[in-house]
Order: sequence, then C-alpha cells, then structure tokens
Amino acid sequence: MNLRTEVPVPPALSVRYGRTSAGRAWLASLPGLVHGRLENWELALDLEPGELPWHGQGGMVIPVRRNDRTPAALKIAFPHDEARVERHALALWGGSGAVRLLEADAGTCAMLLERLDPRCSLQTVPLAEAAAVWGGLMRQLSLVPGEEHVWREFDHIAGRAEQWSDDLPADWEQQGRPFPRWLLESALEVCQIRGAVGRRSGRDVLVHTDFHFLNVLARPEAAAAAVGGVLAPSGRTFVAIDPQPMIGEPEFAVAPLLWNRLGDLPRGNPAAGLRQRCRDFSAAAGLDAGAAREWAVVREVENALWYASRPGRQGDLARSLWVASTLAGHTLSGLPTAHDLPEPGTSGPREAAR
Repeated sequence: MNLRTEVPVPPALSVRYGRTSAGRAWLASLPGLVHGRLENWELALDLEPGELPWHGQGGMVIPVRRNDRTPAALKIAFPHDEARVERHALALWGGSGAVRLLEADAGTCAMLLERLDPRCSLQTVPLAEAAAVWGGLMRQLSLVPGEEHVWREFDHIAGRAEQWSDDLPADWEQQGRPFPRWLLESALEVCQIRGAVGRRSGRDVLVHTDFHFLNVLARPEAAAAAVGGVLAPSGRTFVAIDPQPMIGEPEFAVAPLLWNRLGDLPRGNPAAGLRQRCRDFSAAAGLDAGAAREWAVVREVENALWYASRPGRQGDLARSLWVASTLAGHTLSGLPTAHDLPEPGTSGPREAAR
C-alpha cells in the first residue's frame, strides 16, 4: 500500500471551507486526517491518477480498498453537530435501509463505509418509482427509540420547532421582512402545533432529515443481497446516505423531496403537482401528508431566511419562497416560475438544503 499518497481536495470544498478560519484549519488538517485513517484502518487508495474524491456539502468521500481488497469509502466530514451523530444512526440501522458503517472515529468525524454507486441515485429515477423506493426506505429507517444511551445523542424535532418559534420572527425582522408576514405566521403556527403534537404523540422515530433524491444511492449488484435496502423495478437495490439524524415525527423527512427536482413538476399546474408529490411520497411511506406539508412549510421558511442573509442567493431565496408559499396555500406573486428556479446546490452551499 502507498499510504503516503497525497489525496487532492475537491476545489468546491476548498472554496466552501476557505471562507472561515475554522474551515481553513480543517482543510489544512485533511492530509494528516486522511493519512491517519488509511494507516489505522489498513486501507489503500482506490483513486485513478488525477481523479478527485467524491464530495457533498459537508466533507469528502475517498474510494479505498480494505486489506482483503474489498471496496469501501472513507468519509471525512467537517466537524459539526450532524456529522458527530451520523455514526450513531448508521450503527443503529446496521445497513438496513442505509449505507453500512464499517469503522468510525468520533474524534475526527471520519467513517469507513461500504462503497455504493455514486452514479446511480434517485435523482434521475422516474418519480413514481422514486416514491416507491423512498417510501420503502423510510419504513426501514423509522426505528422507535430504545432505552440505550445512544438515543440521547440525537436532537428532538419538536425541540427544533420550539427554537424556530423564537428564532424565525427575530430573523425575519433582522433580514428586513423579506416576505409577507402571513407566510411567517404560517410557519410559526406549524411550529406551535407540530411542536406540541410531537412532544406528546408517542410517534417518535429516528428521522433522516436530509432525505432527498441524491442521498439515495444504489448498492453494487454483488453486495445488494447481503443486507437490507429497497429493490427498485430497475433491479437495483437502493439505500440512504448522509442522514443528519434527529428524533421525532417521521413526516419531517418529506420536505427535501419538495424543494428538489422542481423541473419535473407539470408545467400546466406546478403548484398542484407539488402538493400531489407531497401526497404521493407520504402515501408511499405510510405518513400523514398534512403533517408532511406543514413541516415542509416551516423548513422552507427557515431556509428562506438563511438565504436572505447571504448575498447572491436570490435564486435560492425565490425557490424556498415558492415552495413554502405554495404549500401554505397561496403562491407568492412576483416569483419566477417553478421551472425557472435553480436546483439546490447550484448557486452555492447550504447545509441540509439539498
């Protein structure tokens, strides 16, 4: 093994994390972090010359091979709250519906994962087929919390709603009231109702809170039968990645499906198509479509306020406002049409907004 081989950092990650001192420090530490994991876990790089590692918003994933030559993926994440608890969720799922965790190092937010096919996600799968796959995975992932100490590591969705009840009005004022008050009030009503319901409903499960189309990948065919997943009509078995896990109402997970793939909405009536998508994916997972719609409203209002605070994010702001207001019952005027809105991730990074 050539454990000293330098691993190139994807330029997009360098741009993203080069903006802050903490990010620059993490970028500077990456060569040592990668080398340490390669050495300690006895891994060999599986990158072609000049090939860059895969990456998302929060870190990079390096194809490697283990001592027995089986393929795997080394994930090095920027330390943040979701990254610190990801390993706990993956361990609880045990490969059933999610990528298998092979090794983890809590101190560096590094994990060794089974290698999936990064070229095959639900992003290009027809929506009817994607709904069936997503719904099946949602059922597998919705574990009921137990008494073990690990369950205390996860934040509660109802607690997040309570925090938003305080933060959203203050942010709305600070950002110069960037959208009508009625939309803010719609989000606050959701926080109050769903937060209270979530605290007393007894429906708590482990929730993948960033469960969009690109975060569902296919297993290599040779490994597909080894552990759980959902078999699609195409013959590929799909599992989830990058969970950003929390505990609470499972309907919280539907929202990212609604702010992605807007270009696939019917051109004649995209608003009705968006609401129908919410019903279709909720039905596929056995969820309450009304609760899913409500959670999507507040999540997109929170996204909109984040985008409003960032220069150059007007396209992302418009997308979040279109989705939130449409789901709240009245699409705001003056916004681009759904098919002219940018896809998440195309105009700059935003954690959990893909």
